[in-house]
Amino acid sequence: MAQVMIRLKRLGTKKRPHNRIVVIDKSRSRDGRAIEEVGYYDPSKQPPYVLLKVERIQHWISKGATPSPTVRQLLKKAVNRKP
Repeated sequence: MAQVMIRLKRLGTKKRPHNRIVVIDKSRSRDGRAIEEVGYYDPSKQPPYVLLKVERIQHWISKGATPSPTVRQLLKKAVNRKP
């Protein structure tokens, strides 16, 4: 089985990026076809806008997907923010 990662896919225009959080095969390019979209991240907003489908992310991690360092930080911040 191929290595599966949870990482960012860059979207937007020049100087105004935003990202989708996707489950993707590790060998694919950054903006290649994803298996599933599991979130959204817009760092240009104040505070940065983060939308995560936590159930789907947990599902993929249980199947062996590894989050990138950036996605790992976003997950930690989202967990710490919840009451």
